[in-house]
Amino acid sequence: MIALDLSRLLSRAGRGTPTGIDRVELAYAEHLIATGMPCCFAALAPGGRLVLLPRSTAEDFVREIGAAWRGPLDLREQERRVRQVARRARLALLIGSERRLFDMLRDSTGESVYLLVSHHHLERRTLIARLKTRSRARFVCLIHDLIPVEFPEYAKPGQAANHLRRIETAAAFADAFIVNSAVTGAALRPHLDRAGRSSPVLVAPFGADLPIAGGNGVSPIGRPYFVNVGTIEARKNHLLLLNLWRRLSRDLGGRAPVLVLVGQRGWEVENVIDMLDRCPALRDTVVEHNALPDAAMVPLLRGARALLLPSFAEGFGFPVIEALQLGVPVLCSDIPALRETGGAVPEYLDPLDGPGWHRALLDYAAPESPRRAAQLARLAIWRPPRWDAYFATVDRFIADVSSGR
Repeated sequence: MIALDLSRLLSRAGRGTPTGIDRVELAYAEHLIATGMPCCFAALAPGGRLVLLPRSTAEDFVREIGAAWRGPLDLREQERRVRQVARRARLALLIGSERRLFDMLRDSTGESVYLLVSHHHLERRTLIARLKTRSRARFVCLIHDLIPVEFPEYAKPGQAANHLRRIETAAAFADAFIVNSAVTGAALRPHLDRAGRSSPVLVAPFGADLPIAGGNGVSPIGRPYFVNVGTIEARKNHLLLLNLWRRLSRDLGGRAPVLVLVGQRGWEVENVIDMLDRCPALRDTVVEHNALPDAAMVPLLRGARALLLPSFAEGFGFPVIEALQLGVPVLCSDIPALRETGGAVPEYLDPLDGPGWHRALLDYAAPESPRRAAQLARLAIWRPPRWDAYFATVDRFIADVSSGR
């Protein structure tokens, strides 16, 4: 019996655009439901209790939120249905108890597994300890990154300490770990060593799940454009792009390519927001979409000259594989996680090399760009990672953990 925690997805009900972690939790839920594996679903209730969700409610919620994120361009009706099912789930959490969940895990045939694939409530050490003691379930935890610990300057105030508590809790109690990259695994290992734990760690890069239908590679904007996907936050280095676009607008005027930003506005990026809201030079060359479903993002991304990802730090790099899956070139930072994700296909640039990024943008924007053509040739033999292959590996790993192998 696998108990998948859906706390993260429930907290995201009504959000138009999923983050990478959202996509992963959704993929796990859909996989368990589709394969018919012995499973149940749980979530964090008010007061800090872990509560079993009614199976039908959990399945309805997973179906509706997946449809909203991938579905039609008019999201209002779909999001209304998501919120409606989420309210049912939260009501079940209010009236539920931990005992039913713990009893089910303890009394199930064979060893049970509590599976947490987001960082949600991982800092609640007492809760995790209670789960382990009363349910006797194995605890398998997916760690997406340790960026707030390694780069606290990019985190919200207090987030570094909170994330460290998450990692320390996982190191103390998890029976096994899944990580999205060797980079994340290497960052996690010292914490396991300090905790005196030798829990197995599976490195399993995620699959790509954007719907590939829609769009034909023709610019829907009418002139060359580039796309950046990700929450607007300091580590994503949007300031570099905006300064480059101010220069392109000054130098090229109406011939400048367009920059399309897809992602919500985050925290402590006042200088970026000021430029977006008040810089006259960007008014006609930068387009911002704070909530864009996959059905709208796919044709937009497919028509781009390239995806841009000048991040200072990443744990994996979902936008890289999503762009490559759609046949779109990638210009991204030369950092280990993105090299691990993109392999030999993208062009890798130092995130501080403004002149290098400027030259690349001019080259890739050109109608007949040899540099872009060279990447497209590399991309022609690239094969996207698949979720079915991912879960074949993960399922075996979890089965081994549950059996004590």
